[in-house]
Amino acid sequence: AEDAGADSADFFFSPQSDEYPMDYFGESTRNDLLPHKDFIESNELVTPDQAIQVCEDLGLDRWGTPKTWGLPAEPQRSVFCSRTLNLRAIRCIGYDMDYTLIHYKVTEWEGRAYHYAKQNLKMVGFPIDELEFNPELVCRGTIIDKKLGNIVKVDRFGYVKRAMHGTRRLSHRETHEIYGRLLVDLRESKRWLFLNTLFSVSEGCLYAQLVEKLDAGSLQVTDSNTGSVMSLNYEQCFNAVSKALFKAHVEGRLKADVMMNPEMYVEFDAELPKTLLDQRESGKKLALITNSDWEYTKVMMHHVFDRFLPGKMTWRDLFDVIIVSARKPAFFSQNMPLYEIVTEDGMMREKFKMKEGRIYSGGSASMVEQLFGVDSDDVMYVGDHIFSDVNVAKAYMRWRTALIVREFEEEVVAIDRGRAHTEELRQLIKKKEQCSNILNHMRTELHRFRQTSESSLFNKDNEKSLYELMGKLLATMIDYDNRIAPMLYQDGSHFNEYWGYISRAGFNDQSHLMRQIEKYADVYTSRVANFLRYTPYMYFRNARIVLAHHRNLELYRDAVPDNVLSDLNEYKLKRAESHTDEIDSDWAAGLTPELSEFEAEFRGWAGNYKPETLDQREVNAAGTTSAQEDAGLRNLRNEQAAWMQGPSDEFGHVIDNSGIQELDDVEDIKKRRG
Repeated sequence: AEDAGADSADFFFSPQSDEYPMDYFGESTRNDLLPHKDFIESNELVTPDQAIQVCEDLGLDRWGTPKTWGLPAEPQRSVFCSRTLNLRAIRCIGYDMDYTLIHYKVTEWEGRAYHYAKQNLKMVGFPIDELEFNPELVCRGTIIDKKLGNIVKVDRFGYVKRAMHGTRRLSHRETHEIYGRLLVDLRESKRWLFLNTLFSVSEGCLYAQLVEKLDAGSLQVTDSNTGSVMSLNYEQCFNAVSKALFKAHVEGRLKADVMMNPEMYVEFDAELPKTLLDQRESGKKLALITNSDWEYTKVMMHHVFDRFLPGKMTWRDLFDVIIVSARKPAFFSQNMPLYEIVTEDGMMREKFKMKEGRIYSGGSASMVEQLFGVDSDDVMYVGDHIFSDVNVAKAYMRWRTALIVREFEEEVVAIDRGRAHTEELRQLIKKKEQCSNILNHMRTELHRFRQTSESSLFNKDNEKSLYELMGKLLATMIDYDNRIAPMLYQDGSHFNEYWGYISRAGFNDQSHLMRQIEKYADVYTSRVANFLRYTPYMYFRNARIVLAHHRNLELYRDAVPDNVLSDLNEYKLKRAESHTDEIDSDWAAGLTPELSEFEAEFRGWAGNYKPETLDQREVNAAGTTSAQEDAGLRNLRNEQAAWMQGPSDEFGHVIDNSGIQELDDVEDIKKRRG
């Protein structure tokens, strides 16, 4: 009876404030709980062992998730974090609908879109009766090259790593001969089209098949005006496919089919409504923001949500505001007219501000912020389109973002299935590199031997045997190449036989899509229901990024004996104390011979180096000729002009003022000299 009357406020509380301080990760502490000071003063803390026991007592696994869910056994259902996100500080969550809250069966939905696009092409004379939908021909993240009729996959730098011409995958040699070191620039929209959603699958598939028919000479379209056969190129084929697919969507036949039989085209998920209910009960405002029209939205949301909601609750009760025909991405970047939908059949009247519980058409993201009294980091938007949903919401509104990529469920499983292949390939590459490093050293010593007859390896007695060894090393490397090349060609085929993993381009690098995801999506996952296992209070922290020099250090520490490492650590401390002063001879004597030689070499270099001050630069500059000075200043001006350019959108960093100031100092010198 006493426990029943217990008040949580006696044990912990949520501080109320107009401004919430940032934590040490730079995240807002809004909606955090704090214990009463009695708990802090008592020093009664939960130990790691006690935390494990608490999980057992509460029926939780070691991640703190109810064991009855069974979700932690499915890593493909995780939420992956690119940038630290304190979900409990989020006050409003906006959701896209298509391929976000509603997931379509790709083969059925895109197959139907393909069917109608194909019909539209046949109506204008395209002989394509025999074509059939093949969703494996393209995947999200590939890029159409309208100029050459190819579909390509590029890495994070923009270099083409895989390519298909029509329905045939190109070899590594063919890909290199066509694209070489060409950088794909998606701003050149006349040539390139980024396939960044599942809605692009039917478009890419049909285009690839038309290219194949065009090359075979079987794509003969008769001009209705002249009666002659039209001369088509790859770009015209793309335009025809794009218009046919657009017409299929606009005509409404596709959506009518889906509304008539949702079970055929849509995946139902009982955990999805629970996820939104949890978020709503935690005090968050929920907004539905979709480009779909009102008629389609109300029918599809009813089918997907209402069957799983308690009592007489409907999908509309989940959302504090519903916005259809939002016209994203303009919704985030412009102030669009706002209309309230006042009848079930879609009658509208113009409005100038939003109210909770209403249904609107159009409007803007700033109106949503005004409605809920929120700003930038208080809002998270969840969608499936890397540009229209995620990129623009972050760039213009500074909202937090979550990207839904259903393919990651299959990719995580495929990566696990391909672990043996990946490890074998990694070991082969490592063994080839070992042979290559030996050969490189021998080639360098051979040059020295031939130039000066002095070499640590070569002499007249062993010259022939070392040549023989070099030949064996070369043959071994060729053997490794013959084993590596086909394995690289097949890498990722567990996921897609043509394109491999969507997150990879090449064996070791990210795809362009994956780089975009990491840059613009704070978190990404395969479905909205995955947030259920984390609760609305989850604090997502991104993993520590491992850079090249971090990896090299770890490899070094694994390979070098501990006594040498200890010497290096001591050496570092000693250097910090003495800088370039003389090192204590007793301490130096205890170093290994290799380190003693290194220390002597470094001390000699450091002792001879004296940084030039600005005054010294002025004195030195005074001794230069006028022509030399003018040429130098011209170079400096060019460098300064480059540095003064605005920050790059691609790399997201700016140059500090130190370099600029140094160049300005040189200009001042010239002025003082008259």
